[in-house]
Amino acid sequence: MVALSAAYLYGCSYRPASRKPATHACSRFQLGMFWTSQAVLGLALMSPLDYVSDNYLFSAHMIQHLVLAAVWPALLLLSLPEQSGSWLYSRPVRSRLVRWITYPAAALIIFNTDLSIWHIPSWYDLTLTNDNVHILEHLTFMAAGILVWWPVLNPVRRLRLSYGMQELYLFANLFPMMALGVFYTFWQHALYAPYIAAPRLWGIGVVPDQQIGGLIMWIPGDLPFAIAMLVIGMNWLEKGDPRELAPSPPPVQQELLS
Repeated sequence: MVALSAAYLYGCSYRPASRKPATHACSRFQLGMFWTSQAVLGLALMSPLDYVSDNYLFSAHMIQHLVLAAVWPALLLLSLPEQSGSWLYSRPVRSRLVRWITYPAAALIIFNTDLSIWHIPSWYDLTLTNDNVHILEHLTFMAAGILVWWPVLNPVRRLRLSYGMQELYLFANLFPMMALGVFYTFWQHALYAPYIAAPRLWGIGVVPDQQIGGLIMWIPGDLPFAIAMLVIGMNWLEKGDPRELAPSPPPVQQELLS
């Protein structure tokens, strides 16, 4: 987190001791989003939530996964100035790679495949018994979260999807996590050995805990994307899509374009 903060402030050319404006300074909103993202990351990884989720409650682990995969990436992308995104597209090879992994269909598949694979019982049990695998799991959640939010929150605004496509894209992303949450909610057998063997915290049984975790994935798990859809819809109705509002070229230019 210290390294990330240093890299971010360096990238923003933030100089608190200087009265001269920095060339690529981030706005106050972007700085606020970054420090909020850091606070959220600290809450997920360094608070009692981490200990409880690792040792006692599946439901607490689902909250942690939600924060890492859906909340933190959105806040981080909102904090990035456009220059940082432009750098990714400045070289042809790098630009092609970024465009490929952030292509909407690819981003959806990567995000939801990553989320599903880590919840396979044998893999999930491994994360609770091997710290290195657990760290890898968290890092892939964070990386996949950045990918899935990229088509909507790309720092380079002109490369974002149109408002209509953003709505369809986010709507499509609601269903895989919802399906996984529905499965946990109605499944009547405990799936993960470490939680079966763990002392029951606050008297919550292992199966009810698993069902609560499913409800967290089902409803709060999709809430960040639903909120984004609401905000995008309001902006669309209020301002219109800039692409749709662009003036039509003159007839001569239309003939040349055709």
